[in-house]
Amino acid sequence: MVNKIHKYFGTDGIRGYVNRSPMTAETAMKIGMAVGLLFRCGSHRHRVVLGKDTRLSGYMLENAVVSGFTASGMDVYLLGSVPTPAVAMLTRSLRADIGVMISASHNAYHDNGIKLFGPEGTKFSDETEEKIEALIDQDLTRKMADSARIGRAKRIEGIYDRYIEFAKRTVPRNLSLDGLRVVIDCANGAAYKVAPAILWELGVDVISIGVEPNGMNINAKCGSTHTKQLEKKVRETHADIGIALDGDADRVIIVDEKSNIIDGDQLIAVVSQFWKEKGLLSGDGVVGTIMSNLGLERFLSSMGLSLTRTPVGDRYIVECMRKNDFNIGGEQSGHIVLSDYAPTSDGLVAALQLLAIVKSWDKSVSEICGRFEPVPQILKNVHYSRKDDFLKDEQVIEVISDARNRLENKGRLVVRRSGTEPVIRVMAEGDDKEIIETVVNDICNSLTKKCF
Repeated sequence: MVNKIHKYFGTDGIRGYVNRSPMTAETAMKIGMAVGLLFRCGSHRHRVVLGKDTRLSGYMLENAVVSGFTASGMDVYLLGSVPTPAVAMLTRSLRADIGVMISASHNAYHDNGIKLFGPEGTKFSDETEEKIEALIDQDLTRKMADSARIGRAKRIEGIYDRYIEFAKRTVPRNLSLDGLRVVIDCANGAAYKVAPAILWELGVDVISIGVEPNGMNINAKCGSTHTKQLEKKVRETHADIGIALDGDADRVIIVDEKSNIIDGDQLIAVVSQFWKEKGLLSGDGVVGTIMSNLGLERFLSSMGLSLTRTPVGDRYIVECMRKNDFNIGGEQSGHIVLSDYAPTSDGLVAALQLLAIVKSWDKSVSEICGRFEPVPQILKNVHYSRKDDFLKDEQVIEVISDARNRLENKGRLVVRRSGTEPVIRVMAEGDDKEIIETVVNDICNSLTKKCF
């Protein structure tokens, strides 16, 4: 079970260092041209909704993508800085042919990316991505729209209000969140305006951090991948909970009132149990990934639920959920998909579900979120600078094979190339922590010798 390797696309769209291939203005324009050409059918006016996060490079890439889409004959509706799930939601709501989000999620400001959504607000399949890649490398000039059919671009107002109302409607009408003190870390990213507003309108005592973007501080020592600042603020303010979003707000990590980290696996466990008790759970299972903790699988099994694993990436989760009619899926990293509400992962909506459970059960976050004891799991990253396929090296293969033999049936091993960063991820889990530490270190040492 592995992610397909494409020339441009990774786990979550196209991503890279800005002004270096593939994340250049030229490539961004070609992406707009290719996608516009692929989805253009019939004589009606086609429309694209386009959002971005707060990165400085968003201005450059936004203009380039708009040029590509308008050249192909598509009208572009500019949303400005909005969360990725808002783009997915508005793609459906505005009956658009395509949704586009310019963001590199949790990466630093010097990276940026392009995420693409179909008419239903879901991300493209591998097959569609392959068709787009084939078009990007062609000269599409002669296939672009005639002069009279070139698209228009205009900025849409009131987008924040639409997403705020959407998010608020995911919380039961008769349930008040009054009395909860919440620290929200918006990672200086796309949700810096809407997230605090949503919480405040629901009656929460809101303390906001990471809400002063300057184009270069997105995810900088803040957000879902850097929670130290949030942990400190929760302690200082005696908050009930801390919520950390990433740069485009499609993932969330929770900090409880004791400043302990609650990852996506624990969130899935809590929501699954609550929804099952309320009769809201669709199907007899939940969708996770190859990185989901074995402890989550055992917990779900104790409730008579299955855990179906997919490759890493919320689009694979969504595909599996739709195929099996499940309505909960997610990743340990904080991508949580609740398909009753949204067609893609939404960090803020997931956090709101937890707040609703806190009020419904009338317990602290630490009591609620300790649904299972995680199996010891170690994850290490090995950075590389060349594009060689190090995982096909004979010595590396031998070390990985030996590691699997040592684990036998006592644990799991995952070694994969990241689809969002130039790293190889090595993860092992099992009941014997000493063994998993040894096998991870052995594989990382072997890879390090090859990568540099």
